Amino acid sequence: MKISSSTSELLHHLQTLARVASTRSAIQALSGVRIVADDGAIELQATDTELSIRVPLVGTVDSPGSVVLPARLLLEVVRQLGAPEVTLELRSQEQDVEVQSGTAQYHLRTLRIEDFPELPTPGGDTQLAMPAAAFIETIARVSRSASRDETRPILTGVLVSASGNELRMVATDSYRLSVKETALEQPLKESFEANVPARALEELARLVEPETDTISIGVSANQVVFEVGAVALSSRLIDGQFPNYQQLLPDAFEHELTISTEEFLTVARRIALMAQKNAPLRLAFTEGELTLSAQTPDVGEAKDTLPVPFAGEPMEIGFNPEFLVAGLESTTAEDVILKLINPLRPGLIVSADGSGFLYLIMPIRLNA
Repeated sequence: MKISSSTSELLHHLQTLARVASTRSAIQALSGVRIVADDGAIELQATDTELSIRVPLVGTVDSPGSVVLPARLLLEVVRQLGAPEVTLELRSQEQDVEVQSGTAQYHLRTLRIEDFPELPTPGGDTQLAMPAAAFIETIARVSRSASRDETRPILTGVLVSASGNELRMVATDSYRLSVKETALEQPLKESFEANVPARALEELARLVEPETDTISIGVSANQVVFEVGAVALSSRLIDGQFPNYQQLLPDAFEHELTISTEEFLTVARRIALMAQKNAPLRLAFTEGELTLSAQTPDVGEAKDTLPVPFAGEPMEIGFNPEFLVAGLESTTAEDVILKLINPLRPGLIVSADGSGFLYLIMPIRLNA
């Protein structure tokens, strides 16, 4: 195998492939990128067996073949190259690849190509075209609420439902819950519901360029394949029953307060600086006013106020500062509606513009 390509384009693709290649597998080949040169075309592949990606590389094929090279090492090598073009040539007898660019030359040992699995091909039992902007916007609203705890795999995913003119995504780590319902301009020709790993959706969001119109989605029993132009990203789906999020939402609230998102977020960020070492962010409500405060022993304390349309008996509730800020950052509305029951029940943040975003956040029990 011998190929040539633009150094900058190869670098751009390797940055994506290196994120997908495994860092923990005992199978060395899974930490690599497979380069396939055939019929005048070059394709780069990476996988950790859960998430896989295929990326075409524009270049010249001098001789066909395929090889697996360490993804992160190849990325660092290409990043340091100074010439605009790079050539990779397999030396079978030496079991390495010669990387030549300008006056720089490297020899990189290959990984066992027999251990690199065949990647899923595009398609599936259900196939549909999804508006890219709407899909990526919806991912951005909810993915932060997915759990990063792999001992609870069901919660590491985002429940994606698409039918007719509606796209809905739901994510929760059991301490907070995000729901975003997005109205689509054109009805979808097919429908599906699947628990997709949040990591796969976040990687997809990185692949989509502003000018991308459509994402092709193929869903089968245990797998989903997203196509963005000529790039194919595939992921295993998460088995098991996703929590019934509607049961988690309270039926009624004692207080519903419309607050400027920017004002609320600015004050929350400001005061959260003093909510360290698991200290809560305290929200104290009195007539017409909200006071946010935080205190960490041996660090300091802070408080600030903003006007809110609160009426009734004073109330104080505590939230995880990171989670509260994340919820406010996830809405694009000018105003939010903060719905509360009492200090021991969850709070709900809803976009006031009817854009279909809601964020349920569990309280932290406050000491007197």
